[in-house]
Amino acid sequence: MDTKNIIISPVKIEDRKALDIRAGDTVKVWQKIMEKGKVRLQVFEGLVLAVKHGKQAGGTFTVRKVASGVGVERIFPIYSAAIDKIEIVKRSIMRRAKLYHIRDKAVKEIKKQMRNIRKLPDIKSSDESAAVAPLEGEKKEEPKPKTDENKK
Repeated sequence: MDTKNIIISPVKIEDRKALDIRAGDTVKVWQKIMEKGKVRLQVFEGLVLAVKHGKQAGGTFTVRKVASGVGVERIFPIYSAAIDKIEIVKRSIMRRAKLYHIRDKAVKEIKKQMRNIRKLPDIKSSDESAAVAPLEGEKKEEPKPKTDENKK
């Protein structure tokens, strides 16, 4: 029996070892998903926050993306058979090995944006919808207080 021809995993281990994924890279991970007996590919594109355990058998990398205003993180094993391919889209030069501070940075930016948003007045009925809200510089007319003469 020849041991050189035995394939243990469908993953091309040499190709995965050659990948140089680092924190700060923007990657596309093509993941195989089984649905109703069929296999389809789904792309998860985002920023690599951390690479743990390097090129070892248990090595993983964490990818973060923002989907519909919500931050989503996934941890992928480097040698997973469920991953079809990994593409490095963009490479950034980072000074840190782990970019966990990006989570807090994103929250700060959202809070800044929320401060700048001005609330619009609530419109309750269709009669009030015809009235135009005054601009900031204009003065509102105050309703006159009811007196005994108005009641008669």
